[in-house]
Amino acid sequence: MPDQRIIKGREIVADDWTLLRLAEGVDAATVDVPPGKVIVPLKTWQAQKGTLAARADIGVWLAPDERPEELKGELDRFGVIAIDFPKFTDGRGYSLAYNLRMRLGYTGELRAIGDVLRDQLFQMKRCGFDAYATRPDRSIEDALKGLTVFSETYQASVDEHRPLFRRAARNTPAEHKDVGAGI
Repeated sequence: MPDQRIIKGREIVADDWTLLRLAEGVDAATVDVPPGKVIVPLKTWQAQKGTLAARADIGVWLAPDERPEELKGELDRFGVIAIDFPKFTDGRGYSLAYNLRMRLGYTGELRAIGDVLRDQLFQMKRCGFDAYATRPDRSIEDALKGLTVFSETYQASVDEHRPLFRRAARNTPAEHKDVGAGI
């Protein structure tokens, strides 16, 4: 039985959501969405919006080739939005997360699902993820360490809006107080 725990924030917690994946040939418009907290594919949400919108316990997940803008105006409906990483080498999910946070203003739980490995967690956090459903064949305790592999970052991102040179105090002489001084 797969591990029913996720990393949320910097803790390992029980996962109280069920992820609905459609089997080959199953129609998104007719699939039965079980009761309880369920994260449905975007296509299922779109096809069954009339029924699912009445439920407070629905989340949605995006495949890497889907656009988060399709949820614009509906983001506040979802307590969780998940982004699928079908292969660890597929980095499109990082852009989806960034766009959800920075361009669309999503503030709820943003979860990475699929082929999620320890080495990815730090950068996923930088792009806006705050929950991670790691691969079931790997140690979730070991994956948690991936969030703390670096003590400092140089670039600005979702988790830190100022680059390092803007955060660090410099003892720069007054005659060098131009834009690039101290770098």
